[in-house]
Amino acid sequence: MSQVYGRVALIGLGLIASSMFWAIKRGGLVGEVTGYARSEETRATARRIGLCDRVCDTLEDAVKDADLVVLCVPVGAMEAVARQMAGSLKPGATVSDVGSVKRAVIEAVGPHIPEGVHFVPAHPLAGTEHSGPESGFAELFDNRWSLIVPSGDPDAGAVADLRALWEGMGANVDVMDPDHHDLVLAVTSHTPHLIAYTMVGVADDLRRVTDSEVIKYSAAGFRDFTRIAASDPTMWRDVFLTNKDATLEILGRFTEELFALQRAIRTGNGDLLHDYFTRTRGIRRGILDAGQDVDAPNFGRSTKAK
Repeated sequence: MSQVYGRVALIGLGLIASSMFWAIKRGGLVGEVTGYARSEETRATARRIGLCDRVCDTLEDAVKDADLVVLCVPVGAMEAVARQMAGSLKPGATVSDVGSVKRAVIEAVGPHIPEGVHFVPAHPLAGTEHSGPESGFAELFDNRWSLIVPSGDPDAGAVADLRALWEGMGANVDVMDPDHHDLVLAVTSHTPHLIAYTMVGVADDLRRVTDSEVIKYSAAGFRDFTRIAASDPTMWRDVFLTNKDATLEILGRFTEELFALQRAIRTGNGDLLHDYFTRTRGIRRGILDAGQDVDAPNFGRSTKAK
């Protein structure tokens, strides 16, 4: 594929930024990739593993002359980063992000984007429970969805270029309204993560009275909960605080469903349970048919993440 941007700056060098770099290099999509992380230790690790063509010691140096700047920091840190880098952005550049909440990002970052710079938020629906610069791999986005979530009157060329980059990194791309994005992700990602954190917390309490049997005899379902609950705590704290309304709405619906199942179990209503499980099993089949997972042991989880 031909080059999409001359220079791209990745701000925050964790799993997503690392995977973006390796996917960009695999596809020859960018002339130069610069990177910046607030932590000196993270910058040293990035240099050691060859992450980014040039790792900068200041945010301003990283974004200077970049055609695209991608914010790969937790949602709660994006406003401060946007404010600090605003004066160093070149006219005509595009600023994007990879946050899993969009309305809050638009409200936090948008006011700090200078006139003549394009702001095109995005969200790749890909990840693992691992974090840090050494966790990235080029295949992370292959056949996964990346949502472009513009606000206001976006520049068509900036949107097209960002789409081309994500497609070049292997992703399927769709465009979505910010508020609709936040509701959809509350269903498909945010609430499931909160439930996983809760279930693992309950098991941890139980472990104290079962001499670690919960850990020793973990079955596949609980192991998958622990995989989800191992995700970056800073990122998920920010997600729940910034997508509060949509997450609480879906949690309310979840609670109603849970009460209905509790009642069915208590009253011995096997027909309701069977019908419910049959319907939800069909959703799993739909995910497989859409190519968003594989019907294999351990759900075919990638072993490439360290």
